[in-house]
Amino acid sequence: MSRRVVVTGMGAITPVGLNVDTFFQSLKEGRHGFGFISKFDSTDFKCHVAAEVKGFDGKEYMDFKAAKRMELFSQYAVAAAGQALEDADIRMEEEDPYRAGCAIGSGVGSLQAIEREYEKMINKGPSRINPLMVPLMISNMAAGNVSIQFGLKGKSINLVTACATGTHSIGEAFRSIQYGEADVMAAGGTESCITPLGIGGFCALKALSGVDDPDKCSLPFDKNRSGFVMGEGAGVVILEELGHAKRRNAHIYAEVLGYGSTSDAYHITSPAEDGMGAAKAMLFALKDGGVAPTDITYINAHGTGTHLNDLFETRAIKNAFGDHAYKIHINSTKSMVGHLLGAAGAVEFVTCVKEIEEGFLHKTVGYETPDEEMDLDYCKEPYEEEVPYALSNSLGFGGHNASILIGKYKE
Repeated sequence: MSRRVVVTGMGAITPVGLNVDTFFQSLKEGRHGFGFISKFDSTDFKCHVAAEVKGFDGKEYMDFKAAKRMELFSQYAVAAAGQALEDADIRMEEEDPYRAGCAIGSGVGSLQAIEREYEKMINKGPSRINPLMVPLMISNMAAGNVSIQFGLKGKSINLVTACATGTHSIGEAFRSIQYGEADVMAAGGTESCITPLGIGGFCALKALSGVDDPDKCSLPFDKNRSGFVMGEGAGVVILEELGHAKRRNAHIYAEVLGYGSTSDAYHITSPAEDGMGAAKAMLFALKDGGVAPTDITYINAHGTGTHLNDLFETRAIKNAFGDHAYKIHINSTKSMVGHLLGAAGAVEFVTCVKEIEEGFLHKTVGYETPDEEMDLDYCKEPYEEEVPYALSNSLGFGGHNASILIGKYKE
């Protein structure tokens, strides 16, 4: 018999707040984090706007020496994980460290390290490459550094499924606890790709919005959407086996009920046109959680603001829910924080938990003009109502689909 899994702690580093409370307050106020790129000179690029994390200093979350040996994506992960562990009041001296694990993914790792060391090699020769380049760069170092910093000696994994990474990481942590591999897991995603290569690569792919107006650049589900806006940050949550949480008298935010994962097996960047891969992921999550499709009233969509994603995700929701799709509130957190790539699903999971807790669904900021085939409720305005369940979707390049079902905790 599988074990029940609950959420007992959360941490977030985002473009609209450096902790969960500030982040969610920004979402409630409809405040976005878009602005002109400050991390490098984007004059020659087709895209000039991003959602940068502001005011972050790694030394505030870890000692100076540790911070120096981490790239920004790892620093974000350690900061968010520290917040989540503190929020959960996990005291590692009281835990079996081999039953406390880590599932934190990054879609890319450190482009900064690649750019910096490649330039050194070209200009000064290969002997000048930093000996730590590889452990600074590779994407598993977010999970590695979190494990090292906090003494998590259990299962430690780094999933990489592009933009589905955060949701897959939380889903696999959920499974690890369900089936007895761990009692506690720090789970989520992290990313920091606002670099010349990151922006240039996505520009070349024609995936990014070229709109220079920060108020109009990210328009998920709107007829005038023109691409996604690059964001950065991290989201980490503490998942815990229910009995373990109750023995500690932990505060329980919500329960993870189900997890579904599929592949489109269709195209390296485009979702399947009929949306069936994403639809099946949603239906698998519902079946896993024992919840009927007609009980779902809210979906946190992948909602990137690209033409194909939003259209095909709409089709997926209609395929999964039929006529009931018209009774579901659908919003996109990316309308305010942009697309955090490997961290997106994790930050959106935090959003879902807070929405369940507070009975508040944030609006999809910027959504004004409906598209013809996209005729569902995309939360033009916020809703204040009970949220018994939240279904969170993530879709990644390569056809990776992940859906996770969260519900109010009941004894």
